[in-house]
Amino acid sequence: RSSSGNMPKLPKDIEDKRDRVILGNESVYNAKGISYSGAFRGLGVDNSFDLDAFRDTLKIELISHDEEQLVFDLIGVEAPIANALRRIFIAEVPTMAIETVYIHDNTSIMQDEVLSHRLGLIPIRADPREFEYKQKENAPTPDDTIVFNLKVTCTRNRTAPDDAPPEEKYRHSSVTAGDLVWEPQENQAEKFATCPIAPVHPDILLVKLRPGQSIQLVAHCEKGIGRDHAKYSPVSTASYRLLPDIILKEPITGERADELVAKCPMKVYDIEDLGKKGRKAVVANPRACTMCRECIREPYFNERITLSRIRTHFIFSIESTGILPPRVIFQEGIKALMNKIDNIMKDLDQGPQDDMYY
Repeated sequence: RSSSGNMPKLPKDIEDKRDRVILGNESVYNAKGISYSGAFRGLGVDNSFDLDAFRDTLKIELISHDEEQLVFDLIGVEAPIANALRRIFIAEVPTMAIETVYIHDNTSIMQDEVLSHRLGLIPIRADPREFEYKQKENAPTPDDTIVFNLKVTCTRNRTAPDDAPPEEKYRHSSVTAGDLVWEPQENQAEKFATCPIAPVHPDILLVKLRPGQSIQLVAHCEKGIGRDHAKYSPVSTASYRLLPDIILKEPITGERADELVAKCPMKVYDIEDLGKKGRKAVVANPRACTMCRECIREPYFNERITLSRIRTHFIFSIESTGILPPRVIFQEGIKALMNKIDNIMKDLDQGPQDDMYY
């Protein structure tokens, strides 16, 4: 939006229509927003995009971070940009996953292709930045391939009683991801000495065996992105929601305040003690609001509470599968978005080409 210092401001109700999504008791208002540059020309307000204003308002604020999840606020962008970033986290940040399986022996009840599919979905803890993309026509090399061996045979435990559970009655009755053995190629053992390559979760069950059944195979991991196959996606989910903005249009006190606090399942409201003046309800934790609208079902509260979401303030959540830390997923996603923008700028600078299709 334009940020000229001499530009008049919009009236509050019109500004809310542009910048907020309002949730009523039975419907949602202003869901589409107002992006047309001349929408407020009659009020003397320029609604066109202003790059300087965008730079001033764009912010990323870290909310929480651990080895599995990263939560941050993305402020000052519209939904198309936020959604582009979300899709990049899901589908365009590369990882390593099992792509080719050479099965030498499989006498289990599971078909070769089903077993191969299950192997491909195992998250592999390996830094994809240390590998190149493998070309199909080229032979595997240590720079583009990780090799795993799997060799398991189920046998009977002669010392176990006949009524013992299968886990005690048989040895190697369950084949899990932990049975995959990494076979370092050339210098890979030294290269990944501090963080050996292995499945993220060794307890993932692949197949169950019974005495006499065995599996022997070699699996090759390659670099890829989630756009080609979901097994390469580094996230279990990447999502966002708009920041809730809850306004109490007039004080809600006494028993009505207690009633309001009890209505909210997410504990958004709390009671403020005013001493001799009694108690009143306050919005204590607006970020927890899921917009279930329980608090405005009753007409009394519907007239006194405004539920809205700020259109340019996104609460982002990245949940990693464990292949990469969420902070690395975020960094690589930003790099991928910048590369896309650079490619667009190069094409615009070159102008139309004969082989371009629109």
